[in-house]
Amino acid sequence: MDTAMIALAALIGVGIALTFVARRSQRPALAVRAVVSGLLGINGLGLLVCAVMFGVLLGAPLPALAQEGIAPEGASSGVALGAALATGLACIGAGIAVGIAGAAAIGGITEKPEILGRTLIFVGLAEGIAIYGLIVSFIILNA
Repeated sequence: MDTAMIALAALIGVGIALTFVARRSQRPALAVRAVVSGLLGINGLGLLVCAVMFGVLLGAPLPALAQEGIAPEGASSGVALGAALATGLACIGAGIAVGIAGAAAIGGITEKPEILGRTLIFVGLAEGIAIYGLIVSFIILNA
């Protein structure tokens, strides 16, 4: 039921966005096509991730009674939250860094094309932040 309500809210939001874009654009058909293709790609990826998660969760047999279940450990939820925060915050920071470094790199390349290699190094260093966050989350989960 919750999933259906979330999907309904997403569809309503997409409809409102498409209406706004179509009204503001000079060529509404092209604007709507661009917005729909972008949203379908993002929503398709989200749907794939949700389908895999549901398949994994529902594939294992669940205990019918509380006595048959396994009591959760006290620190397991804290460990999962710590790993999620490490990855999530590192990826947010990497996204901000790549955005700033990428914009500066494009500006520098337009003025001086021979600095392309040096600017790619800085963008790659910014992407390394996300990789470090992922490594930290693996260390947290395996500790």
